[in-house]
Amino acid sequence: MANEQLADLTQPQRDRLAFIELRVRFVGEIRRQDLVTRFGIQSAAATRDLALYKEMAPGNIDYDAKGKSYVLGPDFRPVFNFPPERVLSWLTQGFGDGEPMRLKAWVVSESPSRITHPDLDVLASVTRAIHQECALAVDYHSISSGKSEREVVPFALIDNGLRWHVRAFDRKSQEFRDFVITRIKNPVVLKGQLVSPHERSDQDIQWTRIVELDLVPHPDQPRPEITEMDYGMRDGVLHMKLRAATAGYILRKWSVDCSPDHSLRGPEYRLWLKDHLAIYGVRNAVLAPGYAAPETTGKGTECD
Repeated sequence: MANEQLADLTQPQRDRLAFIELRVRFVGEIRRQDLVTRFGIQSAAATRDLALYKEMAPGNIDYDAKGKSYVLGPDFRPVFNFPPERVLSWLTQGFGDGEPMRLKAWVVSESPSRITHPDLDVLASVTRAIHQECALAVDYHSISSGKSEREVVPFALIDNGLRWHVRAFDRKSQEFRDFVITRIKNPVVLKGQLVSPHERSDQDIQWTRIVELDLVPHPDQPRPEITEMDYGMRDGVLHMKLRAATAGYILRKWSVDCSPDHSLRGPEYRLWLKDHLAIYGVRNAVLAPGYAAPETTGKGTECD
């Protein structure tokens, strides 16, 4: 029935209804003003769009009189079939929120695709918890300890180049950790439950710490001038500022030799971290190729 109604609408109308669904499903709420601001329409038109979506998909949205917003309904069933890549682009970069149709490409291109994608229902629960600053109850499947029930307080998504994680405070270990989204099952947003000050992102030292890294052409690779061109270096150095919580992922993704004596061999190691001590104290530095901490702390990565 919904598909038949969509077919009778104009493309701008479908785009606005798709935006309503995205906001409610992944953020948890939408206000009339959100449509007005996003599409430049009048308030009356926004009211009609919300009423039309509610009619087309009963149970998907409810009006919250106290908050003066439309919120996720108890019987939500998606009308639009969004590809995970577009949802994550919208969530993390703020674009691509129209109807998920096949768009015309202006030039032929190919890019490597991911082997796995997060389940959108799981992702939606995670992002609603982030937006609403709520805790999340999950069944989590860990390589080290198997399945466990946990309560986490999520606050950010992290893309490590291969898969998506959520950065969260883990009430079980009482630590901030990265959780692989594909390993999360049966998430429940714990609305109304108190989040303590020590569980918030500003208390996550690895998240708030910024590390400054100088990457240079690998001394044992030929033609350093080409590496400088490829990475847009200035005076032979690529200066980067990264959150400590993401540094290990990025250094691994770019195959940066982080050994103190640039001892790694292979054509993939075109970059060298000039000062390996720059990532001292970064908990996921163990992921960086060739890195060995001056002292063994006994702690592994924060990704479980």
